[in-house]
Amino acid sequence: MKTTLAALTLSLAALLATAFPLDRKAGSAAGAAAKEKRVQYAAWDDVNVIAHGLLQLGQGLKEHVDKTKVQMRDISTKMKVFNRTVTELGKESQRLREEGEALKVRARGLEDREGQLLNVTAELKEKAEEMQQERRTMGERLSRLERKVDSMLQGESGPADPRNKSEVRTIQLMLETQNRRIDDLIERIRLQQEKLDKQNVRIRTLQSQIQQSRLRPSPLASDPNGQEQGDSPAEMASDCHELFLRGETTTGIYTIQPINAEPFKVFCEMTADGGWTVVQRRQDGSVNFDQLWQAYEKGFGSLNGEFWLGLQKIHSIAGAGGYILNIKLSDWGNDLASIRLPFQLGGEETKYSLRIQETGTFSILESSLGTDATSGLPFSTQDQDNDQKNDTNCAKHLSGGWWFSNCGRSNLNGRYFQSPPPKQRHQRKQGIFWKTWRGRYYPLKSSVMMIAPAAIENKS
Repeated sequence: MKTTLAALTLSLAALLATAFPLDRKAGSAAGAAAKEKRVQYAAWDDVNVIAHGLLQLGQGLKEHVDKTKVQMRDISTKMKVFNRTVTELGKESQRLREEGEALKVRARGLEDREGQLLNVTAELKEKAEEMQQERRTMGERLSRLERKVDSMLQGESGPADPRNKSEVRTIQLMLETQNRRIDDLIERIRLQQEKLDKQNVRIRTLQSQIQQSRLRPSPLASDPNGQEQGDSPAEMASDCHELFLRGETTTGIYTIQPINAEPFKVFCEMTADGGWTVVQRRQDGSVNFDQLWQAYEKGFGSLNGEFWLGLQKIHSIAGAGGYILNIKLSDWGNDLASIRLPFQLGGEETKYSLRIQETGTFSILESSLGTDATSGLPFSTQDQDNDQKNDTNCAKHLSGGWWFSNCGRSNLNGRYFQSPPPKQRHQRKQGIFWKTWRGRYYPLKSSVMMIAPAAIENKS
Protein backbone atom coordinates (compact mmCIF):
# COMPACT_ATOMS: atom_id res chain seq x y z
CA MET A 1 0.00 0.00 0.00
CA LYS A 2 2.85 2.42 0.83
CA THR A 3 4.46 1.66 -2.56
CA THR A 4 1.19 2.42 -4.41
CA LEU A 5 0.73 5.76 -2.62
CA ALA A 6 4.32 6.77 -3.38
CA ALA A 7 3.90 5.94 -7.09
CA LEU A 8 0.68 7.95 -7.33
CA THR A 9 2.30 10.95 -5.64
CA LEU A 10 5.26 10.89 -8.04
CA SER A 11 2.92 10.63 -11.04
CA LEU A 12 0.90 13.64 -9.90
CA ALA A 13 4.06 15.67 -9.32
CA ALA A 14 5.28 14.88 -12.84
CA LEU A 15 1.93 15.82 -14.38
CA LEU A 16 1.79 19.12 -12.52
CA ALA A 17 5.33 19.94 -13.58
CA THR A 18 4.42 19.24 -17.21
CA ALA A 19 1.14 21.15 -17.16
CA PHE A 20 2.44 24.21 -15.30
CA PRO A 21 6.12 24.76 -16.08
CA LEU A 22 8.04 27.45 -14.15
CA ASP A 23 9.28 30.60 -15.85
CA ARG A 24 12.95 30.82 -16.52
CA LYS A 25 14.83 33.91 -15.37
CA ALA A 26 17.20 33.90 -18.38
CA GLY A 27 16.12 35.07 -21.82
CA SER A 28 14.61 38.17 -23.31
CA ALA A 29 11.39 39.73 -22.16
CA ALA A 30 9.83 39.22 -25.55
CA GLY A 31 10.61 35.55 -25.57
CA ALA A 32 9.24 35.24 -22.05
CA ALA A 33 6.05 36.99 -23.03
CA ALA A 34 5.62 34.71 -26.02
CA LYS A 35 6.23 31.59 -23.91
CA GLU A 36 3.77 32.80 -21.28
CA LYS A 37 1.09 33.07 -23.94
CA ARG A 38 1.82 29.53 -25.12
CA VAL A 39 1.52 27.89 -21.66
CA GLN A 40 -1.14 30.05 -20.10
CA TYR A 41 -3.76 27.27 -20.25
CA ALA A 42 -3.19 23.50 -19.59
CA ALA A 43 -4.52 20.91 -21.97
CA TRP A 44 -7.88 19.24 -21.04
CA ASP A 45 -6.37 15.77 -21.21
CA ASP A 46 -3.74 16.76 -18.68
CA VAL A 47 -6.45 17.97 -16.31
CA ASN A 48 -8.29 14.64 -16.67
CA VAL A 49 -5.12 12.70 -15.92
CA ILE A 50 -4.51 14.79 -12.80
CA ALA A 51 -8.11 14.36 -11.64
CA HIS A 52 -7.96 10.61 -12.24
CA GLY A 53 -4.73 10.42 -10.26
CA LEU A 54 -6.27 12.35 -7.40
CA LEU A 55 -9.25 9.98 -7.38
CA GLN A 56 -6.96 6.96 -7.26
CA LEU A 57 -4.97 8.55 -4.46
CA GLY A 58 -8.18 9.22 -2.50
CA GLN A 59 -9.43 5.69 -3.08
CA GLY A 60 -6.10 4.24 -1.91
CA LEU A 61 -6.14 6.42 1.18
CA LYS A 62 -9.72 5.32 1.94
CA GLU A 63 -8.81 1.60 1.63
CA HIS A 64 -5.80 2.12 3.84
CA VAL A 65 -7.94 3.87 6.47
CA ASP A 66 -10.57 1.06 6.33
CA LYS A 67 -7.94 -1.65 6.80
CA THR A 68 -6.41 0.29 9.68
CA LYS A 69 -9.84 0.52 11.36
CA VAL A 70 -10.36 -3.25 11.02
CA GLN A 71 -6.92 -3.91 12.51
CA MET A 72 -7.69 -1.55 15.39
CA ARG A 73 -11.00 -3.33 16.06
CA ASP A 74 -9.20 -6.74 16.09
CA ILE A 75 -6.58 -5.43 18.49
CA SER A 76 -9.30 -3.95 20.73
CA THR A 77 -11.21 -7.28 20.77
CA LYS A 78 -8.06 -9.25 21.64
CA MET A 79 -7.26 -6.79 24.42
CA LYS A 80 -10.76 -7.25 25.90
CA VAL A 81 -10.40 -11.07 25.77
CA PHE A 82 -6.96 -10.83 27.36
CA ASN A 83 -8.23 -8.53 30.13
CA ARG A 84 -11.18 -10.87 30.79
CA THR A 85 -8.85 -13.90 30.91
CA VAL A 86 -6.51 -12.15 33.33
CA THR A 87 -9.49 -11.23 35.53
CA GLU A 88 -10.79 -14.82 35.53
CA LEU A 89 -7.32 -16.14 36.33
CA GLY A 90 -7.12 -13.73 39.23
CA LYS A 91 -10.50 -14.86 40.55
CA GLU A 92 -9.55 -18.54 40.17
CA SER A 93 -6.24 -17.98 41.97
CA GLN A 94 -8.07 -16.19 44.78
CA ARG A 95 -10.57 -19.07 45.01
CA LEU A 96 -7.77 -21.65 45.19
CA ARG A 97 -6.02 -19.65 47.90
CA GLU A 98 -9.24 -19.45 49.90
CA GLU A 99 -9.80 -23.21 49.49
CA GLY A 100 -6.25 -23.87 50.64
CA GLU A 101 -6.69 -21.69 53.72
CA ALA A 102 -10.00 -23.39 54.55
CA LEU A 103 -8.39 -26.82 54.23
CA LYS A 104 -5.53 -25.72 56.47
CA VAL A 105 -8.01 -24.55 59.10
CA ARG A 106 -9.89 -27.86 58.92
CA ALA A 107 -6.62 -29.82 59.16
CA ARG A 108 -5.55 -27.84 62.23
CA GLY A 109 -8.95 -28.45 63.79
CA LEU A 110 -8.72 -32.17 63.16
CA GLU A 111 -5.18 -32.25 64.55
CA ASP A 112 -6.42 -30.54 67.72
CA ARG A 113 -9.24 -33.06 68.01
CA GLU A 114 -6.76 -35.88 67.45
CA GLY A 115 -4.64 -34.56 70.30
CA GLN A 116 -7.67 -34.43 72.56
CA LEU A 117 -8.64 -37.97 71.60
CA LEU A 118 -5.12 -39.17 72.28
CA ASN A 119 -5.24 -37.58 75.72
CA VAL A 120 -8.60 -39.19 76.45
CA THR A 121 -7.31 -42.54 75.21
CA ALA A 122 -4.23 -42.28 77.41
CA GLU A 123 -6.41 -41.51 80.42
CA LEU A 124 -8.66 -44.45 79.66
CA LYS A 125 -5.65 -46.74 79.33
CA GLU A 126 -4.34 -45.54 82.70
CA LYS A 127 -7.72 -46.17 84.28
CA ALA A 128 -7.86 -49.60 82.67
CA GLU A 129 -4.41 -50.44 84.06
CA GLU A 130 -5.52 -49.27 87.51
CA MET A 131 -8.62 -51.41 87.25
CA GLN A 132 -6.53 -54.38 86.15
CA GLN A 133 -4.29 -53.88 89.19
CA GLU A 134 -7.31 -53.69 91.46
CA ARG A 135 -8.66 -56.80 89.81
CA ARG A 136 -5.44 -58.68 90.46
CA THR A 137 -5.42 -57.50 94.11
CA MET A 138 -9.00 -58.56 94.61
CA GLY A 139 -8.26 -61.87 92.95
CA GLU A 140 -5.39 -62.49 95.36
CA ARG A 141 -7.60 -61.61 98.32
CA LEU A 142 -10.31 -63.90 97.00
CA SER A 143 -7.81 -66.72 96.58
CA ARG A 144 -6.62 -66.34 100.15
CA LEU A 145 -10.18 -66.32 101.43
CA GLU A 146 -11.05 -69.36 99.34
CA ARG A 147 -8.09 -71.23 100.75
CA LYS A 148 -9.11 -70.17 104.24
CA VAL A 149 -12.72 -71.26 103.65
CA ASP A 150 -11.53 -74.59 102.23
CA SER A 151 -9.35 -75.20 105.23
CA MET A 152 -12.20 -74.32 107.55
CA LEU A 153 -14.59 -76.62 105.71
CA GLN A 154 -12.06 -79.43 105.99
CA GLY A 155 -11.96 -78.89 109.75
CA GLU A 156 -8.41 -77.53 109.91
CA SER A 157 -9.45 -74.41 111.76
CA GLY A 158 -12.67 -75.43 113.40
CA PRO A 159 -16.22 -74.82 112.26
CA ALA A 160 -16.83 -72.50 109.34
CA ASP A 161 -17.55 -68.90 110.26
CA PRO A 162 -20.58 -67.47 108.45
CA ARG A 163 -18.89 -64.08 108.46
CA ASN A 164 -16.11 -65.44 106.24
CA LYS A 165 -18.67 -66.72 103.73
CA SER A 166 -20.37 -63.33 103.74
CA GLU A 167 -17.03 -61.62 103.14
CA VAL A 168 -16.27 -63.97 100.28
CA ARG A 169 -19.61 -63.25 98.69
CA THR A 170 -19.06 -59.52 99.08
CA ILE A 171 -15.67 -59.75 97.42
CA GLN A 172 -17.11 -61.82 94.58
CA LEU A 173 -19.76 -59.15 93.97
CA MET A 174 -17.07 -56.47 94.02
CA LEU A 175 -15.01 -58.43 91.52
CA GLU A 176 -17.99 -58.84 89.21
CA THR A 177 -18.61 -55.10 89.39
CA GLN A 178 -14.95 -54.39 88.68
CA ASN A 179 -14.98 -56.79 85.74
CA ARG A 180 -17.98 -55.01 84.25
CA ARG A 181 -16.29 -51.65 84.70
CA ILE A 182 -13.12 -52.96 83.07
CA ASP A 183 -15.11 -54.38 80.14
CA ASP A 184 -16.85 -51.01 79.74
CA LEU A 185 -13.50 -49.22 79.75
CA ILE A 186 -12.04 -51.61 77.21
CA GLU A 187 -15.04 -51.05 74.94
CA ARG A 188 -14.67 -47.29 75.31
CA ILE A 189 -10.98 -47.58 74.44
CA ARG A 190 -11.86 -49.60 71.34
CA LEU A 191 -14.40 -47.00 70.22
CA GLN A 192 -11.89 -44.21 70.84
CA GLN A 193 -9.30 -46.08 68.78
CA GLU A 194 -11.77 -46.42 65.90
CA LYS A 195 -12.45 -42.69 66.07
CA LEU A 196 -8.72 -42.03 66.07
CA ASP A 197 -8.28 -44.21 62.97
CA LYS A 198 -11.00 -42.30 61.14
CA GLN A 199 -9.55 -38.97 62.25
CA ASN A 200 -6.11 -40.00 60.98
CA VAL A 201 -7.58 -40.93 57.60
CA ARG A 202 -9.37 -37.58 57.39
CA ILE A 203 -6.23 -35.68 58.36
CA ARG A 204 -4.18 -37.51 55.72
CA THR A 205 -6.89 -36.80 53.17
CA LEU A 206 -6.99 -33.09 54.01
CA GLN A 207 -3.21 -32.84 53.94
CA SER A 208 -3.16 -34.48 50.52
CA GLN A 209 -5.92 -32.13 49.30
CA ILE A 210 -3.89 -29.14 50.49
CA GLN A 211 -0.86 -30.43 48.60
CA GLN A 212 -2.97 -31.12 45.51
CA SER A 213 -4.49 -27.61 45.64
CA ARG A 214 -0.99 -26.14 45.63
CA LEU A 215 0.09 -28.24 42.65
CA ARG A 216 -3.25 -28.12 40.78
CA PRO A 217 -3.02 -26.31 37.39
CA SER A 218 -5.46 -23.53 36.62
CA PRO A 219 -8.61 -24.80 34.87
CA LEU A 220 -8.20 -21.98 32.32
CA ALA A 221 -4.77 -23.13 31.21
CA SER A 222 -4.74 -24.45 27.65
CA ASP A 223 -2.64 -26.86 25.68
CA PRO A 224 -0.81 -25.93 22.44
CA ASN A 225 -3.92 -26.77 20.40
CA GLY A 226 -6.07 -24.38 22.41
CA GLN A 227 -8.05 -27.10 24.21
CA GLU A 228 -8.91 -26.43 27.84
CA GLN A 229 -7.54 -28.89 30.38
CA GLY A 230 -9.66 -30.18 33.27
CA ASP A 231 -8.86 -29.93 36.96
CA SER A 232 -6.55 -32.49 38.50
CA PRO A 233 -8.36 -35.48 40.10
CA ALA A 234 -9.42 -35.39 43.74
CA GLU A 235 -7.25 -37.08 46.34
CA MET A 236 -7.69 -40.85 46.20
CA ALA A 237 -7.68 -43.43 48.99
CA SER A 238 -4.72 -45.75 49.51
CA ASP A 239 -6.83 -48.95 49.66
CA CYS A 240 -10.43 -50.19 49.81
CA HIS A 241 -10.63 -49.99 53.61
CA GLU A 242 -9.83 -46.27 53.49
CA LEU A 243 -12.66 -45.89 50.96
CA PHE A 244 -14.92 -47.71 53.44
CA LEU A 245 -13.89 -45.28 56.21
CA ARG A 246 -14.79 -42.41 53.87
CA GLY A 247 -18.31 -43.77 53.51
CA GLU A 248 -18.15 -46.10 50.48
CA THR A 249 -20.19 -49.25 51.17
CA THR A 250 -20.91 -50.59 47.67
CA THR A 251 -18.85 -53.50 46.32
CA GLY A 252 -17.33 -52.70 42.94
CA ILE A 253 -14.43 -51.16 41.00
CA TYR A 254 -12.69 -48.08 42.43
CA THR A 255 -9.48 -46.15 41.75
CA ILE A 256 -6.93 -46.00 44.59
CA GLN A 257 -3.47 -44.49 44.98
CA PRO A 258 -1.16 -46.03 47.59
CA ILE A 259 1.68 -43.90 48.99
CA ASN A 260 4.49 -43.32 46.46
CA ALA A 261 2.55 -45.12 43.69
CA GLU A 262 0.57 -44.21 40.60
CA PRO A 263 -3.25 -44.51 40.73
CA PHE A 264 -4.78 -47.79 39.54
CA LYS A 265 -8.15 -49.54 39.55
CA VAL A 266 -9.06 -52.30 42.00
CA PHE A 267 -12.08 -54.40 42.91
CA CYS A 268 -13.29 -53.62 46.44
CA GLU A 269 -15.26 -56.15 48.47
CA MET A 270 -17.19 -54.01 50.97
CA THR A 271 -18.37 -55.82 54.11
CA ALA A 272 -19.98 -54.69 57.35
CA ASP A 273 -16.54 -54.56 58.98
CA GLY A 274 -14.60 -52.74 56.27
CA GLY A 275 -13.25 -52.74 52.73
CA TRP A 276 -11.16 -55.57 51.26
CA THR A 277 -8.92 -55.07 48.20
CA VAL A 278 -9.27 -58.17 45.97
CA VAL A 279 -5.90 -59.25 44.52
CA GLN A 280 -6.90 -62.58 42.87
CA ARG A 281 -10.08 -64.28 41.69
CA ARG A 282 -10.58 -67.70 40.04
CA GLN A 283 -14.13 -68.77 39.18
CA ASP A 284 -14.65 -70.11 35.66
CA GLY A 285 -11.33 -70.66 33.85
CA SER A 286 -11.90 -67.73 31.47
CA VAL A 287 -8.34 -66.40 32.04
CA ASN A 288 -5.13 -68.36 31.49
CA PHE A 289 -3.03 -68.10 34.66
CA ASP A 290 -0.06 -69.98 33.17
CA GLN A 291 1.79 -66.68 32.65
CA LEU A 292 5.42 -65.53 32.86
CA TRP A 293 7.12 -63.31 35.44
CA GLN A 294 6.39 -59.96 33.78
CA ALA A 295 2.65 -60.71 33.55
CA TYR A 296 2.48 -61.68 37.23
CA GLU A 297 4.44 -58.54 38.12
CA LYS A 298 2.16 -56.16 36.17
CA GLY A 299 -1.15 -58.04 36.56
CA PHE A 300 -3.62 -59.52 34.05
CA GLY A 301 -7.28 -60.43 33.56
CA SER A 302 -10.48 -58.44 34.09
CA LEU A 303 -11.52 -56.89 37.41
CA ASN A 304 -15.11 -57.92 36.64
CA GLY A 305 -14.11 -61.56 36.20
CA GLU A 306 -10.93 -63.59 36.75
CA PHE A 307 -7.76 -61.60 37.38
CA TRP A 308 -4.42 -61.26 39.13
CA LEU A 309 -3.89 -57.69 40.40
CA GLY A 310 -0.10 -57.70 40.03
CA LEU A 311 2.83 -58.11 42.43
CA GLN A 312 3.90 -54.48 42.03
CA LYS A 313 0.44 -53.19 42.98
CA ILE A 314 0.05 -55.61 45.90
CA HIS A 315 3.47 -54.52 47.20
CA SER A 316 2.54 -50.83 46.88
CA ILE A 317 -0.45 -51.49 49.18
CA ALA A 318 0.97 -53.97 51.71
CA GLY A 319 4.73 -53.49 51.41
CA ALA A 320 4.99 -51.83 54.82
CA GLY A 321 3.21 -54.71 56.60
CA GLY A 322 0.28 -54.51 58.97
CA TYR A 323 -2.10 -56.23 56.51
CA ILE A 324 -4.27 -59.36 56.56
CA LEU A 325 -4.42 -61.86 53.68
CA ASN A 326 -7.94 -63.32 53.45
CA ILE A 327 -8.26 -66.45 51.27
CA LYS A 328 -11.68 -67.91 50.42
CA LEU A 329 -11.99 -71.32 48.75
CA SER A 330 -14.87 -73.41 47.44
CA ASP A 331 -15.07 -76.99 46.14
CA TRP A 332 -17.42 -78.60 43.64
CA GLY A 333 -19.83 -79.50 46.45
CA ASN A 334 -20.11 -75.76 47.21
CA ASP A 335 -18.45 -76.19 50.60
CA LEU A 336 -16.47 -73.13 51.67
CA ALA A 337 -13.24 -72.52 53.55
CA SER A 338 -11.68 -69.27 54.76
CA ILE A 339 -8.09 -68.56 55.86
CA ARG A 340 -6.77 -65.31 57.32
CA LEU A 341 -3.04 -64.68 57.70
CA PRO A 342 -1.20 -61.49 58.76
CA PHE A 343 1.40 -60.86 56.06
CA GLN A 344 3.88 -58.52 54.40
CA LEU A 345 4.96 -58.55 50.73
CA GLY A 346 8.52 -57.61 49.85
CA GLY A 347 9.52 -55.66 46.74
CA GLU A 348 11.17 -56.64 43.47
CA GLU A 349 14.57 -56.91 45.14
CA THR A 350 13.22 -59.78 47.31
CA LYS A 351 11.41 -61.44 44.37
CA TYR A 352 8.18 -60.26 46.03
CA SER A 353 8.81 -62.49 49.02
CA LEU A 354 5.70 -63.34 51.07
CA ARG A 355 6.27 -63.22 54.83
CA ILE A 356 3.53 -64.61 57.10
CA GLN A 357 3.53 -63.38 60.69
CA GLU A 358 3.46 -66.23 63.16
CA THR A 359 1.05 -65.29 65.95
CA GLY A 360 0.85 -68.80 67.39
CA THR A 361 0.51 -72.33 66.15
CA PHE A 362 -0.89 -72.46 62.62
CA SER A 363 -4.14 -74.33 62.14
CA ILE A 364 -4.33 -77.20 59.67
CA LEU A 365 -5.81 -74.92 56.98
CA GLU A 366 -3.26 -72.15 57.58
CA SER A 367 -0.28 -74.53 57.46
CA SER A 368 -0.48 -74.98 53.66
CA LEU A 369 1.01 -71.51 53.23
CA GLY A 370 1.81 -70.09 56.67
CA THR A 371 4.31 -72.73 57.81
CA ASP A 372 6.69 -72.24 54.87
CA ALA A 373 6.38 -68.44 54.65
CA THR A 374 7.28 -67.36 58.19
CA SER A 375 10.82 -66.52 57.08
CA GLY A 376 9.83 -65.25 53.63
CA LEU A 377 8.88 -67.18 50.48
CA PRO A 378 9.86 -65.70 47.05
CA PHE A 379 7.42 -65.75 44.13
CA SER A 380 8.17 -68.13 41.25
CA THR A 381 7.10 -68.49 37.61
CA GLN A 382 8.22 -70.65 34.68
CA ASP A 383 10.94 -68.14 33.73
CA GLN A 384 11.86 -67.18 37.34
CA ASP A 385 12.66 -70.28 39.42
CA ASN A 386 12.83 -69.00 43.02
CA ASP A 387 11.28 -71.95 44.87
CA GLN A 388 12.97 -74.04 47.57
CA LYS A 389 13.16 -77.27 45.53
CA ASN A 390 16.64 -77.45 44.05
CA ASP A 391 16.10 -80.03 41.31
CA THR A 392 12.65 -78.88 40.06
CA ASN A 393 11.04 -75.70 38.77
CA CYS A 394 7.73 -75.92 40.65
CA ALA A 395 5.97 -73.36 38.42
CA LYS A 396 6.89 -75.36 35.31
CA HIS A 397 6.23 -78.73 36.97
CA LEU A 398 2.80 -77.59 38.19
CA SER A 399 1.38 -74.48 36.50
CA GLY A 400 1.07 -70.70 36.94
CA GLY A 401 3.00 -68.53 39.40
CA TRP A 402 2.94 -68.88 43.20
CA TRP A 403 4.92 -68.68 46.42
CA PHE A 404 6.17 -72.27 46.06
CA SER A 405 8.19 -73.98 48.79
CA ASN A 406 8.71 -77.57 47.62
CA CYS A 407 5.83 -77.71 45.09
CA GLY A 408 3.40 -79.63 47.23
CA ARG A 409 1.39 -77.52 49.71
CA SER A 410 -0.68 -74.96 47.78
CA ASN A 411 -1.13 -73.29 44.39
CA LEU A 412 -4.17 -71.08 43.75
CA ASN A 413 -2.86 -69.96 40.34
CA GLY A 414 -2.76 -73.40 38.73
CA ARG A 415 -4.78 -74.68 35.77
CA TYR A 416 -8.56 -74.45 36.03
CA PHE A 417 -10.25 -77.84 35.56
CA GLN A 418 -14.01 -78.13 35.09
CA SER A 419 -15.74 -80.90 37.02
CA PRO A 420 -15.09 -83.81 36.76
CA PRO A 421 -11.30 -83.35 36.99
CA PRO A 422 -8.91 -85.24 34.68
CA LYS A 423 -8.25 -88.86 35.60
CA GLN A 424 -4.46 -88.67 35.28
CA ARG A 425 -2.85 -87.85 38.60
CA HIS A 426 0.00 -85.79 37.10
CA GLN A 427 -2.61 -83.54 35.42
CA ARG A 428 -4.74 -83.07 38.54
CA LYS A 429 -1.78 -81.80 40.56
CA GLN A 430 -1.43 -78.95 38.06
CA GLY A 431 -4.82 -77.57 39.14
CA ILE A 432 -5.88 -75.13 41.86
CA PHE A 433 -5.27 -76.88 45.18
CA TRP A 434 -4.94 -76.31 48.91
CA LYS A 435 -3.42 -79.48 50.31
CA THR A 436 -4.73 -79.28 53.89
CA TRP A 437 -8.33 -78.70 52.82
CA ARG A 438 -9.24 -81.04 49.96
CA GLY A 439 -5.83 -82.50 49.14
CA ARG A 440 -3.20 -81.89 46.52
CA TYR A 441 -5.02 -83.77 43.77
CA TYR A 442 -8.43 -82.10 44.15
CA PRO A 443 -8.83 -79.16 41.70
CA LEU A 444 -10.87 -76.48 43.51
CA LYS A 445 -13.86 -74.70 42.01
CA SER A 446 -12.98 -71.13 43.01
CA SER A 447 -10.61 -69.00 45.03
CA VAL A 448 -10.52 -65.35 46.06
CA MET A 449 -7.60 -63.55 47.71
CA MET A 450 -8.23 -60.21 49.46
CA ILE A 451 -6.15 -57.90 51.64
CA ALA A 452 -7.02 -55.26 54.23
CA PRO A 453 -5.30 -53.45 57.14
CA ALA A 454 -4.90 -55.54 60.29
CA ALA A 455 -7.24 -53.10 62.10
CA ILE A 456 -10.17 -54.74 60.30
CA GLU A 457 -9.41 -58.02 62.14
CA ASN A 458 -10.41 -56.44 65.47
CA LYS A 459 -13.88 -55.66 64.12
CA SER A 460 -14.58 -59.03 62.53
